[in-house]
Amino acid sequence: MKCIEDVFKWVLKAKDGAKILVVVNESKTGLGKEFFSAAERYNPVLYVLPEKDRPLKSIPKDLDKMLDDKWDIIINLMESHALETPFRIGLLNKEKKTGARIGHGPGITEEMIGPKGPLSIDYPSVIERANRLMALMDGAKSARITTRLGTDMDLNIENRAFNTDVEVKKGSFGNLPVGEIWCAPVEDGANGEWICDASIGDIGAVNELHLMIKDGRLAGMKSRDPGLVEEVEKLLIDEQSRVIGEFGIGLNPNARITGNLLEDEKALHTVHIALGNNDDMPGGRNTSKTHRDFLIRDPTVVVIYKDGRKINLMEDGEFLQA
Repeated sequence: MKCIEDVFKWVLKAKDGAKILVVVNESKTGLGKEFFSAAERYNPVLYVLPEKDRPLKSIPKDLDKMLDDKWDIIINLMESHALETPFRIGLLNKEKKTGARIGHGPGITEEMIGPKGPLSIDYPSVIERANRLMALMDGAKSARITTRLGTDMDLNIENRAFNTDVEVKKGSFGNLPVGEIWCAPVEDGANGEWICDASIGDIGAVNELHLMIKDGRLAGMKSRDPGLVEEVEKLLIDEQSRVIGEFGIGLNPNARITGNLLEDEKALHTVHIALGNNDDMPGGRNTSKTHRDFLIRDPTVVVIYKDGRKINLMEDGEFLQA
């Protein structure tokens, strides 16, 4: 399948003779075979996670032993399960130690590899936009994000380099489908109100959840749906899970907002913050065992630089730069 071949070529930089591991759970074996087939010209191995042990709390022993070896590329294709976030973080940390380029797809679906799906994109053009945006962020001190719905958040991003999933480096990972840039904001430098009106990681589509952030930490939540507040609270499993962990911008022209955060956070006209783990990001210091994204639609983003300059990066979801 061409879109998967393009992922290997453009995103994961596969070379002839590459040693490739494809990790799937049982419900994703069909997708696993598609990736395995696209990787046959290289040197693929398929591993199926044990269904009887789900939700997984740790890496299965036989897989853990396999990850003691060196791999060039690792593909993770699995269901997105809220209680498995600590397992996924642990798996990624072990996989990065192999030196592999990792394509990580928790929640990936067959539809995503369709002709109009978010994996079927013009990779060179998305890569070019990501690189232009990251260059624009060089020298940034802070970003202010507002929406017509009422979001008004200041983020300190000084000396926190942006990264992207569109070209994965050795010993690091990018989500599949690709299409965002992100950074780890300064831990105590986020202040304001974030009104999530799109989706939340491992929860799905939402109408509105108000997050009050003070000095980088969640200070309160409210919603017309009290059950949503309770659901999010259950997923904040440690103190660091209440601390700002990410600021991301979507770039994928084929990504839609469906309630599947894996695709949602890549959609054009959106940005997101996350609370929780970011110790894999440049400058990130948050070691929470979980990571929870909160996506908003049609933001206005103003970037303020160390030298006092300002640019309007986005207005009502449309890029004015790059």
